[in-house]
Amino acid sequence: MNNTTVSKNKILFSRKGELVEITPCGENAIRFRAFPGCKVTDRNFTLMPQEEQAEIYEDEKSVTMVNGSLTLKMYHDGKVFFFRDGVKILEEQPELAFGNHIRNYKNLSSGIWEARVTFMPCEGERFYGLGHEATGRLDLKGCSFDIVNVNAKCTIPYVYSSLGYGFLWNNPSLGRAELSANRTRWTSYATRQIDYVVIAGTPKEVTGTLADLTGHAPVMPHWATGFWQSRLRYETQEELLETARRYHREGIPLSVIIADYFHWTEQGDYRFDPKYWPDVKAMTEELDKMGTKLVVSVWPTVNENSENYRPMSDGNMLVRTAKSSDRVFNFYGWQAVIDATNPETRRYVFGRLKENYIDNGVYALWFDEAEPEIYPVDFDNLLFYEGRGDEVALLYPYYYSQMAYDGFKAMGRDDIVTLTRCAYTGSQKFGALVWSGDIPSTFESLAQQVKAGLNMSMCGIPWWNTDIGGFYGGDTQSEDFRELIVRWFQYGVFCPVMRVHGNRCRHGKQTEGIKEPSGDPNEIWSFGEENYKILKDLVMLRERLRPYIEEQMKIASQKGYPVMRPMFFDFPEDEKCYTLGEQYMFGGDILFAPVVNKGQTEKTVYLPEGEWIRATDGREYQGGEFEFEVPKDEFLAFVRKGAKVISAFLPQI
Repeated sequence: MNNTTVSKNKILFSRKGELVEITPCGENAIRFRAFPGCKVTDRNFTLMPQEEQAEIYEDEKSVTMVNGSLTLKMYHDGKVFFFRDGVKILEEQPELAFGNHIRNYKNLSSGIWEARVTFMPCEGERFYGLGHEATGRLDLKGCSFDIVNVNAKCTIPYVYSSLGYGFLWNNPSLGRAELSANRTRWTSYATRQIDYVVIAGTPKEVTGTLADLTGHAPVMPHWATGFWQSRLRYETQEELLETARRYHREGIPLSVIIADYFHWTEQGDYRFDPKYWPDVKAMTEELDKMGTKLVVSVWPTVNENSENYRPMSDGNMLVRTAKSSDRVFNFYGWQAVIDATNPETRRYVFGRLKENYIDNGVYALWFDEAEPEIYPVDFDNLLFYEGRGDEVALLYPYYYSQMAYDGFKAMGRDDIVTLTRCAYTGSQKFGALVWSGDIPSTFESLAQQVKAGLNMSMCGIPWWNTDIGGFYGGDTQSEDFRELIVRWFQYGVFCPVMRVHGNRCRHGKQTEGIKEPSGDPNEIWSFGEENYKILKDLVMLRERLRPYIEEQMKIASQKGYPVMRPMFFDFPEDEKCYTLGEQYMFGGDILFAPVVNKGQTEKTVYLPEGEWIRATDGREYQGGEFEFEVPKDEFLAFVRKGAKVISAFLPQI
């Protein structure tokens, strides 16, 4: 084609108002970039393109790139098609008659554009991914999504299609994803380029390439694979210690205990209040002797009264605004927010965290508010080191996790895990353990979280969990909630991390002088004697499963495979597996089907072809659909026949 330049491993296409660059990007992967400013700008964001050699063919009407099983064909009008092993999987959809308006741009300011690309719908196609959001759906076809991060919604702009390809929207700006019946459309509200990657293959093949392109998670360390205890909140050092002591006295392994927010003197001080936490070093030493690590909550908010506010403000380490003051979050007064995209901010803040927490024995950090949370949600008003908020906002949690990772690495630590409320493509390589935010304590929420976690698992983020029991609205004296906590604990056993947390309805007295109200106790003995035995048994089961979980975590690190994943990940040829949102694989050998409805004591489970052993009674089943009784003190898990992990459930086998 006259308007096309073909080099050794690249296609450049030019037309009025657009310059397109097409390159191989990884195994069976092609990257497509289009620049409305008509010049190439090399911004990879968090993408790490891999060297691959593609074949390129050109004739008068089209140009074709072949990279393994993936083929791209572009015609003289700029329209693009993708094929997997010769079968069409993607076709751009013009917005106007006669094939006009292939890709659409609107200039906003110098160098900044609103941009979108639209694809034809495919009959029967299903989509999975886009991070976590409480949609109640596994298959996201027919849904539309705001590309933005807020509490309980973490957007990873990536989907896997049942047609056998992954689509990565490599753009950290705010926008929209429409997986509609009449089109598939990706829109950026503020960008300098359209930038996406298509990866062809089975779920395992595509997930492996995605990990190569965005980063492999480290191997989750042993200390993090057991049971985590948390609540809103331990008000004093003695209250936290006494909780850990009771677990120890009763022989219940406790890997982690968490000191939640407002243990500090002031937002942004990054230190324990000595009035209530008089000897942090002694506390962590006692916890260590019991085999328990201390994790502390850290917020990105900084109050003007904080000892760190002035040096951070003068050093341009706080998020600035285009209009009004830098106070963008309101909680006990208006707060500023650290600019985690600034490397100087990351060095300064981690220095304070190390001095006040880590040097006193705190083992890991919990990054709450990691989106960051702002009021109102006007990211276009924010000015980051990396750029204007609406253009780069999704990068914030990525750099926030990098702050902890780089800081611990500089100390010589490798066993790095940071619990965080948000993430972005690539956060996994920094040891980011994402949780789903402040969700309600209801059965409806539990059902939504199962599907949300499976969608997150398809996005290259293998470490994910929820607040067991939900965060708000749970009453420990309520029989309904006591049923819910058991079912959620059962689910928690089969999550990458098992962590109980929540703000339980307050019935007792609060410590005098405490600034922020705290909820009721949230330990496994807090929900009645009958439940205590059930929950203790589940914690002990998790302990027995740790060797298996750690084996799966090594696979997750090496190959990119999520530990918790949809059924089709392991059974891609089984069409039914693409429809199952209330059962999933936990590693390669365990199938788990959580009970997610109030009062439910029966559940239908689909077992794919093969031989399966029910983990609680040893009975064997061939593939097919079965209905099981599931009283409150039982759960539904199945193990592939011959897998060693069955001994964790049934030691006699």
